[in-house]
Amino acid sequence: MSDFLALMARNSERRAAEARQREKLSALRRRALEMPNCPQLELHRGCFDIIAEVKRHAPSVGALSPADAGHPDFVGRQAEAYVRGGAAVISVLTEPETFHGSLEDLTAAARAVPIPIMRKDFLVDPYQVIEARAAGAAGVLLILRMLDDAHLGEMLDAARELGLFVILEAFDQDDLARARQVTSAADDEAVRVLVGLNSRNLVTLEVDDERLARLAEAFPDGLPRVAESGLETPADVARVAALGYSLALVGTALMKASNPTRLTADMIEAGRIATMKQCASA
Repeated sequence: MSDFLALMARNSERRAAEARQREKLSALRRRALEMPNCPQLELHRGCFDIIAEVKRHAPSVGALSPADAGHPDFVGRQAEAYVRGGAAVISVLTEPETFHGSLEDLTAAARAVPIPIMRKDFLVDPYQVIEARAAGAAGVLLILRMLDDAHLGEMLDAARELGLFVILEAFDQDDLARARQVTSAADDEAVRVLVGLNSRNLVTLEVDDERLARLAEAFPDGLPRVAESGLETPADVARVAALGYSLALVGTALMKASNPTRLTADMIEAGRIATMKQCASA
């Protein structure tokens, strides 16, 4: 695990321990199970979709939020802008110390829009998966190299019980091989799993432009492939769609865009055109 992920893991473990002190697991689980049904993940089969992210800050570029980010409706309005552009999922980065996010941001997004909300964070404890559902999430992102087999199994079990979809995030070929093992051993109907590949170098925080191409064929068969990090333009999205990815997770570019609705729509259109061309030539 990189120094960055190790730091994120330590901070996440501390936050989980503090949360357990504030609310017992049994009470949290009961609250999560009593939540109204959340929107289900619906991807356009044979097409291309965008997971649009709300995040306030990124260590690679600094503050992302505009001047009105302190407005109580900011997160909801950003999520609504993505929905108008056609996003299939809203990702909300809830890590508070480095990315300045919160569970309150997740809840605000879930209340504002009719599509699934995903908690993106450095989750290390099944308590945090349950916490995500109690805050309104329909899915969670789990970083493979942060979790040993036992913890990963517990977190997938929690997602299964609560009806959450999961993105298993990989950074290299070893991670993708592990994703293949995990998903081949699981009951396909028990939990909806997508596999993401993050192109960011966790030491330098720079983007490896070739990683998404180099490892495109290393994914588990039959699962949606998600391209993550460094996608800034519709042309970038078209490139990964042509490689066989069925979704892109885009955060920084959309947060910085003067018109996030338009950029979301343009990225989806570019991805779908590239997908259709790829299918036609296959």
